[in-house]
Amino acid sequence: MSTQSESALENILVEDLANNGYEKITIRNDEELEQNFKRQLEKFNNVKLTDDEFEKILIYLKQGTIFDKAQKLRDSYTLQREGQADKWIYFLNKNEWCKNIFQVSHQIKSKNKHNYRYDVTLLINGLPLVQIELKKRGVEIKQAFNQIRERYLPTFKGLFQYIQIFVISNGVNTKFFATGIPTSIKFEYTYFWKDKNNRNIKQLSEFSQTFLEKCNLAKMITQFMVLNEIDKNIMILRAYQKYAVEEIIRQATKVKQNGYVWHTTGSGKTLTSFKTSQILAEDPNIDKVIFVVDRKDLDTQTMKRFNQYKKDSVAKVYNTYSLIKKLNSSKTTLIITTIQKLNGVVTKHQPKVATVKDKRIIFIYDECHRSQFGSMHQNIISFFQNSLCFGFTGTPIFVENSGGKKTTKTIFGKRLHTYMIKDAIRDNNVLGFSIQYYEANPISRDDLDISSLAYEELLMNDKRLEKNVDKIIETYPSKTHNGKFNAMFTVSWGNYINKYYQILKEKAPDLKIAAIYTPDENRENTNGKSDYEYMTEYMNDYNKIFGTNFSPETFDEYHTDISHRMEKREIDLLLVKDMFTTGFDCPRLNTLYVDKNLEYHKLLQTFSRTNRIFDKSKAYGNIICFRDISTETDTALTLFSDNEPLEDLLMKDYGEYVTEFNEAYQKFLELTKTVEEAQNLESETEIKQYVENFRELNRIKSKLETFPEFTFDDLDMDEQEYNDHKSVYLDIYEDTKDNPGDGSILHDIDFELELIRDDTINVDYILGLLKYLDKNDENYEKDIERIKKITKETEQLRSKNHLIEKFIENVLGRFDRTAMTVEEKFYEFMRNERRQSFCDLIEREHLDENATRKLIDEYQFSGIMDNTLIEETFIEKPKFKERRLKRKRVKRELLEIFDIFD
Repeated sequence: MSTQSESALENILVEDLANNGYEKITIRNDEELEQNFKRQLEKFNNVKLTDDEFEKILIYLKQGTIFDKAQKLRDSYTLQREGQADKWIYFLNKNEWCKNIFQVSHQIKSKNKHNYRYDVTLLINGLPLVQIELKKRGVEIKQAFNQIRERYLPTFKGLFQYIQIFVISNGVNTKFFATGIPTSIKFEYTYFWKDKNNRNIKQLSEFSQTFLEKCNLAKMITQFMVLNEIDKNIMILRAYQKYAVEEIIRQATKVKQNGYVWHTTGSGKTLTSFKTSQILAEDPNIDKVIFVVDRKDLDTQTMKRFNQYKKDSVAKVYNTYSLIKKLNSSKTTLIITTIQKLNGVVTKHQPKVATVKDKRIIFIYDECHRSQFGSMHQNIISFFQNSLCFGFTGTPIFVENSGGKKTTKTIFGKRLHTYMIKDAIRDNNVLGFSIQYYEANPISRDDLDISSLAYEELLMNDKRLEKNVDKIIETYPSKTHNGKFNAMFTVSWGNYINKYYQILKEKAPDLKIAAIYTPDENRENTNGKSDYEYMTEYMNDYNKIFGTNFSPETFDEYHTDISHRMEKREIDLLLVKDMFTTGFDCPRLNTLYVDKNLEYHKLLQTFSRTNRIFDKSKAYGNIICFRDISTETDTALTLFSDNEPLEDLLMKDYGEYVTEFNEAYQKFLELTKTVEEAQNLESETEIKQYVENFRELNRIKSKLETFPEFTFDDLDMDEQEYNDHKSVYLDIYEDTKDNPGDGSILHDIDFELELIRDDTINVDYILGLLKYLDKNDENYEKDIERIKKITKETEQLRSKNHLIEKFIENVLGRFDRTAMTVEEKFYEFMRNERRQSFCDLIEREHLDENATRKLIDEYQFSGIMDNTLIEETFIEKPKFKERRLKRKRVKRELLEIFDIFD
């Protein structure tokens, strides 16, 4: 039986949509697209438009960026009509979703640089809002994603810039994602649709019946997309987020009872809670929505996120007086505050807020496993007697982990939606964990008749701490991928931080270390120094590293600065007690060292700081424990995964990955036993198989490399053989990349280059080797060949390989090293070569210099190589066919220059 073709898949989808209420329409080009838009706009707005009026609307719609157009889509346009009253023109019905007009077309040919034809386009009220790109069965859907990001998004013009959602499918795997500029979208942020029980809907046929169902699609676009006004980014909620929002809205407006949502840490609860708060705040029957957090830093962080999602969407509360003012204001409908401020108002200032006591108020609690369980929560709900409470948590309090106190269900009532860590790991929305235990001189408290305080003091002996630091220094490079990621170290007491900090300063002076914990002004540490003296030392060291000026009096600002620098990967290792172990999102953090006892929700919250997705090189969150909390870990993960097997959550043992690699290697040898055989493969089918086989080896090797004990000696494939095959693999990739339009089946492969990228081997690394070379040394030529070999085998240096060789041969031994360093000379050389490359291109292709400079500046600013600007560089205007070929050639050569030099 033959594989279903892409066109057959396309035709079936179009028929399915037509059967489900979409009007099937033939649109061949941009002109017909605009004509259809005029007809549907007239019908939707119940108005007849003159050609001039429609032209005004088109001019308005075609102005601005993709982000601006997403805003216009959701807004209205005031049409000034000659001799008549102004008419409001709407583009979407945002409240009655089913009353929009739905159409489907396919193979629309857009008048752009490449005259691309788009597979299937869904139109709402005549505007193309959803683009579906298909691949035949057996082809990875990432190729459809790459096609959209690299070909379509940069070339969309006119009404096609109103696309809001992309769908990619090969029939058996189907995902969706929001539009954006090409540089802002990643395959890691494409999503499967789900049913309410978190079952992934992968088949295109079922996806068309559910996600693409007319009313659902319109609701997703109008209600469940968020325009991030700070980053100018367009976001779409995932299925579980949508279901949670809908359940809370129903519970608040129909059932009128409390409830909570269990969505695992890292699954996007802030976005879900924002959308919930926003929709409820717009309800005329609700007076106020108050979003409650339990720490000042979370107050600031949530405020920042909410105002990113919609500028000035939420009122800022500076102090208790400010909160009282906002509560009494009829204009303020959405407030973020801490539970401490709220409790202060209802216990100390009741007369000042008496008028809002019986108002219809919705409280939404962030991370409802924490302070809400005490007297403060009871004080608040006792005062606001006409209120409802909804909670979000990644780690609910059950009977098992309640410690005999109230559970989440007791406080908030019915669980409205669930999305557990097992679901998030399966969907690649968060990562699993690689957990290892190292105990220097293991001491079991069970064997000692001592208090927990005495036990902690016993564990704080210098030899044990020094051994733990040695293990940090040993494991840090492999765990963080040689510093691509950073790490956190959480300990029991401030005393631990003080001791560990001193040892780390002495033993690892090259690590950029920061430390923070809440100082206790009454505590005197073992050597007589106070917490404030220690904090002053940490801040002084921090100020020297980063050029800042913090002191204990600016503690909050210090905390905020650490947060920013951790996110930007400027800090190597952060020492904490409890701070940053909950509510802190940092995708560049991948390793956690633990020297404290953890259990249940605190354990999972702390571990989850490491499991945010980043790219394929971040396969797991690494946890290194200096105490045996394995039983507590298993108990917590089992509890919060509904008793699912732990194998899906945890990384396997080192030996299992070694076995996996060796088995994959045996399969690899079945096709090519030597590098020479690989270089001489002729059929594309065999080359494709070779690439897929070697890619599988890379996937397993990337996991092996996170283990400090990893060595090629444990593998059947030696390191030299691996590097030789890596060179062949990269050669195939380069050849495929250089011939994008040749129809090769190799274009259907994701080479996953991030798995073989070594971020430590870059230009600076090579220059570090070159500056120690001495031409008079007998090993000079051998060292040169070794360096050339490294540049050839390193993926990110291959484009610069010929320039590095040119620098070595023509410059390295011929300049005065007392006047310039090797680094300064190399970068001067590169600037000159870059300038000359552009000049050569201008002369070779006979281009206008000023127009070319304009094109270069625009590309460096936007990341988009505009075809119109390319053609403006042509001094002579060739005929159509030659113009198209020249445009492609100039674009390719310009991009190659940028790839080499930028």
